[in-house]
Amino acid sequence: MMEQMTEQPEVLRIGGIHKTLNAQQVLAGIDFSLRFCETVSVLGGSGAGKSTLLKLIAGLIKPDRGQIRLFGQDIVPMSEREMLPLRRRMGVVFQGAALFDSLTVFENIAFPMRLHTKANQGEIRHRVAEVLEQVGLPRIEDKYPAELSGGMKKRVGIARALVLRPEVVLFDEPTAGLDPKNARMICELIAELHREICQTSVVVIHDLPCAFAISNQVAFLHEGKITEVASPEEFRKSPRPEVQSFLEGTSG
Repeated sequence: MMEQMTEQPEVLRIGGIHKTLNAQQVLAGIDFSLRFCETVSVLGGSGAGKSTLLKLIAGLIKPDRGQIRLFGQDIVPMSEREMLPLRRRMGVVFQGAALFDSLTVFENIAFPMRLHTKANQGEIRHRVAEVLEQVGLPRIEDKYPAELSGGMKKRVGIARALVLRPEVVLFDEPTAGLDPKNARMICELIAELHREICQTSVVVIHDLPCAFAISNQVAFLHEGKITEVASPEEFRKSPRPEVQSFLEGTSG
């Protein structure tokens, strides 16, 4: 299976990325690539820069130097307006779901369609119902975020990220703050989406069992660099001391 993956076209390539935040160097020369139909989980200790890396890929912040090629285009020098066509091809699931409290579930999910497409109300309503079905939450369009559980909010966030049929989806700690049952449900949903639509994903995550279950590759972020990229099986056996120390510290 992995041999077939390597033949897929490249979606993302990061080269020599550096980023300093609040006078502290967070990323110190990141090199990383992602191919179509791969799910890569990014692991690392607290404060390692995982969420910063995800924001850079999403184009929400700019690196100090380096290159981020998304769908073959370097997004680093792009303006927000120039990024719009690429944003249509990319979905982002934020850690806290980031739903608009004053909008219904329908309007939250419809928001990207209203922003990026000329779809009419009937087309929008059909697509919203479709993605809600996909994440296992049919017929909740009229509810507000305050009426939803934490797990439901996460799934609505995923539905919103999928509504434009993106070619790549970025997940920031998708199981954070959830009880074990809901965390497992979100993990299974990500795996199911990968199987059904060959979703290409970068998943920043601290949940090791989930990361190993959903990933083709695991990338380890340590001291500002990605020091290991391997399959879940190979990652567990990594001879690198920082990886084994991380695994030991998160076991149990």
